[in-house]
Amino acid sequence: MDGGAAQYNPRTVEEVFRDFKGRRAGMIKALTNDVEEFYHQCDPEKENLCLYGFPSEQWEVNLPAEEVPPELPEPALGINFARDGMQEKDWLALVAVHSDAWLLAVAFYFGARFGFDKNDRKRLFNMMNELPTIFEVVTGAAKKQVKEKSSVSNHSSTKSKPNSKVRGSESQPKYSKTMPPKEEEEGLEEEDEDEHGETLCGACGENYASDEFWICCDICEKWFHGKCVKITPARAEHIKQYKCPSCSNKRARP
Repeated sequence: MDGGAAQYNPRTVEEVFRDFKGRRAGMIKALTNDVEEFYHQCDPEKENLCLYGFPSEQWEVNLPAEEVPPELPEPALGINFARDGMQEKDWLALVAVHSDAWLLAVAFYFGARFGFDKNDRKRLFNMMNELPTIFEVVTGAAKKQVKEKSSVSNHSSTKSKPNSKVRGSESQPKYSKTMPPKEEEEGLEEEDEDEHGETLCGACGENYASDEFWICCDICEKWFHGKCVKITPARAEHIKQYKCPSCSNKRARP
């Protein structure tokens, strides 16, 4: 198991950050959209297993590398052993914490290997720190922080408006082409960014953008990019109650 390092060694801050984002997206998928499959693969009867994320935004549950030391730092070992010994949400949160630690370890491994200086390391950390952690995405803490910030706004919640389960340029054009003078238009755009700019996709963890189509789960109230959950604006118009993949797949477990 080489974590994809044999084919790809990022050497600049930007390349390491892209590597970080790809691995992070893959692990978030495992712990949110693909949680049923991830749960199934983490069989406690198997040997020590690890959750790997790849730059291609894919994930894999596998045995650790055999060579010592490995090509890359290894993720937390034996995540499958705790699966049935605690509540699922607590287990997923624990795996998320260790996944965050692994992502930092891999990124700074590349930084050390290719001679990043103090400024490069600081810039890399700041870029990574702008994204919510996997733990924050999995537990909903990132969304809670956004809600707390937006609660002090004078705007009413998007959820309270008609057809509020979708948002984006195709479903709810934010501004008419016959807007008042430019000064007022800029003010409205800034207010809209304040309200929604930090909303995070429950699948990939990326921020809300006004030119993208979004949909909200009526069960967990998380927002998702339409492309991440394969929902188009046209299809959303016919959905009375939208359930995200995670809520749709949830089943009772002993």
